[in-house]
Formats: sequence, C-alpha cells, structure tokens
Amino acid sequence: MATQGKYQPSEKAQAFLDKVEKSKYDRQIIMGLKKFINNNVPEEMQGFYSEEELKELIDLKNTTHDVEARMPVKITNHYYQIAKNSKALRTLIKASPEETFDLEGAPDPGKQMDYSPLEGLIHKYELGLIYVINTCSAHCRFCYREELIAKKEILREDGTVTSKGLAKIPEMVDYIMEHNRVVAENGGRHPETKREKLREILMSGGDPMVLSNKNLAEWFAALADAGIESIRVGTKELAFYPDRFDSNFFNMLDDWHAAYPEVQLRMMVHFNHPDEFLHKDENGNYIEDPEGGLVWIESTKRAVEKLAERKYIIIENQAPFIKGINHDPDVIRIMQRELKRNRINNHYFFCGRDIIGHKAFNLTIEDAWNLLNDSQKGLSGVEASARLSITHYLGKTEVVAVTNKPMPGVPSAKNGVVIFKLLRGVADASNKGQVAIVGRNPEAIWFSGYEDRVIYDEAGLFAKSMQSTSSVSQEPDNVIV
Repeated sequence: MATQGKYQPSEKAQAFLDKVEKSKYDRQIIMGLKKFINNNVPEEMQGFYSEEELKELIDLKNTTHDVEARMPVKITNHYYQIAKNSKALRTLIKASPEETFDLEGAPDPGKQMDYSPLEGLIHKYELGLIYVINTCSAHCRFCYREELIAKKEILREDGTVTSKGLAKIPEMVDYIMEHNRVVAENGGRHPETKREKLREILMSGGDPMVLSNKNLAEWFAALADAGIESIRVGTKELAFYPDRFDSNFFNMLDDWHAAYPEVQLRMMVHFNHPDEFLHKDENGNYIEDPEGGLVWIESTKRAVEKLAERKYIIIENQAPFIKGINHDPDVIRIMQRELKRNRINNHYFFCGRDIIGHKAFNLTIEDAWNLLNDSQKGLSGVEASARLSITHYLGKTEVVAVTNKPMPGVPSAKNGVVIFKLLRGVADASNKGQVAIVGRNPEAIWFSGYEDRVIYDEAGLFAKSMQSTSSVSQEPDNVIV
C-alpha cells in the first residue's frame, strides 16, 4: 500500500474509493487585499474596508509591517454575509495595521519542529498531527499557523531554513506501521521515545475540508489501513462555508464507515463566536426558538445535524480567546450552551500563543481564565466541560485557577497565585498532571511574564528561570519564595 512516491490503495480501500462522488464547491472566495483596493469585488462588498482603512494598509505595503506578508487576506461570501453585521467577525477576518505594530514572538513557541520525524508530521504527543493542506476557505487574522499559511521559512532542527511541507500518504503510512511494529516488538513502548502505539491522527493544516472528497477519502482509508483507530479533522469550514458538508461528502463518510466500522471520526470544529452560527434580528439580538434554544443559520444547522446524526462521529469545538472578538463572558456562555444543545462538545478554549505578532490578539492569561470562569457561571456541568489550555514546549498546559487572596508567608503570592497543570506531556507523558504555581501578574500574556515569581514548579514549566535563581534560593528544589 505504501510505496515511494505514490499511494497504492489496498483492495478494500480501492473498493471504497471507487464509490466517491465528485463535488464542485463555489465558495465565492475573495483572495488578497488588492481586490478590495481596486474595487474588484462584488458591489455589496466594496465598502467592507473603509477608504481610511485601505489607505493605512496600502501605506504598509512592502514594508516590514506589511500585514499580508504576515497573513494573506481571504474571505468567503458566506462569511462576509454574517461578518457585515458582526463587529466581532469583522475583527476576525479583516486585516488591520495593528497586527504588525509589534512583531515580537517565536516562530515555533511549542517547539513542534523538534518533534517532526517526517515532513508534515508532528509526533509530540500520543497522537500524530499532520499538515495535509496549507490554506483554509478564509483566513483568521490571529491564525496560529501563520508560518504555514503564509509559506514562511523557518529554522529547522538540522540548521536548515525552509518553509514547512505537507504530509504525503505513502511516507505517513510507512512511518505509522514502522513505529507501531517497533512498539509491538518492545513490550508496548518505543525503545527510544517511550511512546505507545500511534493510534490517533489529527488532520490539520490549513483546513482539511478544503480538500476534495477524493483526497479526504484517500487519507481516511490509508490511515485506517495503517492501523489508526481514531481520525480527527480540524476544521473551521462550518463557519466559513457550511455548504461544503453536502450529500456527496456524507455519502463518502458513510461508505468509509461501512468499510472501516471500528475507526472513529472526530470533527474538531472551530467556532470563535456565536455570530458564526446564530441568526440575529434587526436589533442585533439572537432570536429565541419556540422549540427551545436559539435560531441557527440554516446551512450551518443543517450541516451540524447531519454530522451529529452519525453515531460514529464525535463533534468537539475548540477556540482561542482573542481580543476584540470573543472577550465577553455572556457571548462565551451563549456559545457553550448552544453548541452543547446541538451535540457539539465544548473541548478547549485556548490562551493565545507566543507567535509572531501575537500581542495584537492575545488576552492576558489571567483575563482569559476569568473570562472562561465567568462564562461558565450558570451553565450545567455538561455544558461547562471546556478547559483553558496554553501551549508549552513541555506539553499542553491547563490554566487551572487564578486566586485573589494572598498566600500567607509567600511574598511572591501577595496578590494571589496562578496554578498551571500539564494536561499532556510530550513523548511518554511522564510529567502529565504535574503543576506549577506562580504569583499573579495581570499583565502576563505568556509564561515569560511569570518567570520572576515562581513559587512551586514540579512540572518544570519555568525550568530555565529556576536555574537562574537557584543560586540565591535556600528553599527545597522547585520552590521559590
């Protein structure tokens, strides 16, 4: 099945692939700021950027603050139709000079490229993340994959500087099968990384739902044949272009499930704000449904219902908290309640990442925790299942709590503390569940904002700062007062 250069489907996979029907999708995409500048857009879109906004962006062209050098402009007609009546969504999709005012940040804050044994694969945790495409139907201005979308060159572990490539089926299949063979021959753990069997793959990018049904089908079949037990698809297509979820797509999914009934599919969807899926009245208020809940945008509701009625599919939502977009506990409360009502689980909310240009978008860590905590007041336990996550190179980390009262006897905690917990450790996850406690810093938007106020750090989240202060500390290991 896996040979150099070209994917060779198994007999079962080929029988499934032969059933896949082609679909054509007219997303009516506007790509590039130049089209708005030249009024080369549909008449109704010509005022989407004001003349003043366009002048500011034009003045930055071909400078170090060129916004499209950081992230190209892209929008679908569907998203325009809802964004024109939503300030939050306009902030999400419209380029702004503020994006490049402060370009501080790391090209790879989670050090993912240290865990890339194969082009297009990040094998950092127990699952593998694969880049299968480098674009989406539209581009969020805060995108955490700006280096992939904008095709930027990055420094690799071997010292070379190149742009990120995409995963290829033959190489991925070979890697999965070889990794799992070695694991099986060594008592269930890989002798070098100590990882267990690779049983789950997250298809990402870019947005895999921009791929054709045939391309998706090839990936699904190949991963299933390679022994993957659960496939995740990371997508914002329900917000950008819900009509992508048509009968041909669902026929493909059902045929795949019939061929591989034991393999689970998880749709990791990305709603940032309820305006992306809820109707509003002329006063800008959400509309109550007489049957319960709120009234959804028809095409989005239809797509969600079709996904949710398939028992082999689990739907999870995850989204970052971003300034000017969803920094509102009432908005986040509505979103969590409505998603759960419609069988979409609330999985994660994210603090911003330390990417280049992040200061234009990120809330402080403590503001993000307060936002989630306040939004979940009044929600039931099943509605309030989302946790607040922040990426660290040691693993995905939860912001567990922010306290307001001093911790007696600990000077660094005179204004309260922040508690972090490692949700997922890299490699063999030996440090999963370990915590770090730091004194509060309401201005901190990244771990670096707490390096001078570490109280306890069994997780090693602040190991570098601990080393620099260990010579003056008389306390036990990993404790600073």
